[in-house]
Amino acid sequence: MIIEEAKKVIRIEARALLALADTIDDAFKQAVELILRCRGRVVVTGMGKSGLIGQKIASTFSSTGTPSSFLHPAEGVHGDLGMIMKGDVVIAISNSGETEEILRILPVVKRLGAHLITVAGNPTSTLALAGDIFLPVTVKEEACPLGLAPTASTTVTLALGDALAVALLVERGFREEDFALFHPGGALGKKLLLRVEDLMHAGDAVPLVGSGLLMREALFVITAKGLGVTGVIDDGGSLVGIITDGDLRRALERGVDIMSASAGSMMKKNPKRIQKTELAAKALNIMEESAITSLFVIGEEQGVPVGIIHLHDLLKAGLA
Repeated sequence: MIIEEAKKVIRIEARALLALADTIDDAFKQAVELILRCRGRVVVTGMGKSGLIGQKIASTFSSTGTPSSFLHPAEGVHGDLGMIMKGDVVIAISNSGETEEILRILPVVKRLGAHLITVAGNPTSTLALAGDIFLPVTVKEEACPLGLAPTASTTVTLALGDALAVALLVERGFREEDFALFHPGGALGKKLLLRVEDLMHAGDAVPLVGSGLLMREALFVITAKGLGVTGVIDDGGSLVGIITDGDLRRALERGVDIMSASAGSMMKKNPKRIQKTELAAKALNIMEESAITSLFVIGEEQGVPVGIIHLHDLLKAGLA
């Protein structure tokens, strides 16, 4: 019984969503075009469950390139209507279309010179008839067996809001980079915003030795810098090789007298490197593909190292 009831709810709401798709017409296009022309903000308002859906719609708009805020209609008549400016677009949501708190603010919205998009389940309601553009969210039945709790109607309204947000996103040419800019704390934001120069070790923290330096001295550099590696540079300061603590262990196993060897004779030539302006996510990809834990960072002068980035730096930044 419990499982069947749950399935029934989902099927009712799925049918309501499919029916909504068939109602998308020129009015929807006009609503999108009106918002695109808006020089101010989109203000979404709704009461009760419609208000909760409205808050989510406003949040989705804002995170996808359409500046938006939510207005609680009951607070609106006590001063919060001041957030609405001439040229704004107000989206008013009420399933019945007769919500008292919504209807009370409509005359003021008009007087302030804002455009009004109304969203309601009843196309002949006061709210539906008051809008510059009306978007219907009519459902044949609620998923609630009593027909009282907003269920299918709120799902449909939420989907309509998502449809508006995505249509606006596409029309604006909104990109992943734009989305990341509004979500700097999220994983996507870090991948698309953090650059190598933001995370690299620079200055005296970069382990570098000359190719002619004896390994007994180069070992002090590897130990002191604490990254388990050192870069090897030529007389012009260009990176020509790399020595890792793993290289040294393998050399010892082969019986090489590393203490009397030069850094140039011990190094691996042409190490992997990355430009400081590249995304940190690219550094992670290079490390994963090459099975390495460090990358030397090259600056504007080709070949000259200006930093080093370690796998641990990327882990701490939440990129892996």
